[in-house]
Amino acid sequence: MYYNSSTEVFYDGQWLKAQDLTISPYVQTMHYGSGVFEGIRSYETPDGTRIFKSEEHYKRLLYSAEKMHLKVPYTYDEFTNFTYQLLEKNNLKNAYIRPLIFAGQNMTLTPTDEVHVMICAWEWAKYLGNKLSDVMISSYQRPNPKSCHVEAKVTGHYINSILATTEAKQKGFDEALLLDMNGNIAEGPGANFFYEKDNVLFTAPLGNILAGITRATMFELCDDLGFKLVEKYFTPEDVKGSDSAFFTGTAAEVSGINSLDRVPFKLKWEDSLGAILQAKYIRRVSFNEFGNFSLV
Repeated sequence: MYYNSSTEVFYDGQWLKAQDLTISPYVQTMHYGSGVFEGIRSYETPDGTRIFKSEEHYKRLLYSAEKMHLKVPYTYDEFTNFTYQLLEKNNLKNAYIRPLIFAGQNMTLTPTDEVHVMICAWEWAKYLGNKLSDVMISSYQRPNPKSCHVEAKVTGHYINSILATTEAKQKGFDEALLLDMNGNIAEGPGANFFYEKDNVLFTAPLGNILAGITRATMFELCDDLGFKLVEKYFTPEDVKGSDSAFFTGTAAEVSGINSLDRVPFKLKWEDSLGAILQAKYIRRVSFNEFGNFSLV
């Protein structure tokens, strides 16, 4: 699914066949989850293949690396250059791009100067598919922000996401929705969350969630469209039975939600503000309408 015999990846300044890449079994990231990563998409547009918000993604990657004490030898401009080369070498246009920064051999719980950088890409459809999702409130909570840097995109954080999604699917749901330590809705396992009530959109404030790039794009689109969008804390009871809801994320893009804990949302998806934002988002990335597409 992810690569074949001709697929190339960027690894520590070299271009290698994916099937030939080897790493030590003693890397700290494998044992303790101390790596950082990004999820980025490129789109085929009338102006050619464009990486969506490359600068924002790579700046966040470098921020995450700094928080995890991982020394990276590249700038975000260099990362963007490497990524366009990666797409060209693998003949990819509409692609999902995964940069990964991971620590080298180190069995202690302290930082290491040995740091590796890999970038790979593959064709990947919307993470949650095209149908509306039935979502449940997870028994797992998002990590307390005093326990780790929740705003950084750290590999180890996603154990929490795996547990939540697995629980949801085992119980017959499509996805989970996690609360923060105060019982307020935070986000999905791999996406930010929005809901609509009385023509107003609501989403959780930063602090207990990942600062999503697609989440930030929703603020831009709402400003363009004149939609009211409010950041506030809210509970499952505030959301259940409201008008509509959706997830946003690079992998998921904008993905509608059918129900929360089997309580359906009132509006048909096609009549919701989320549906308008979904269509506007796809148009903008497909037709290169954003000025902050990256081309280096």
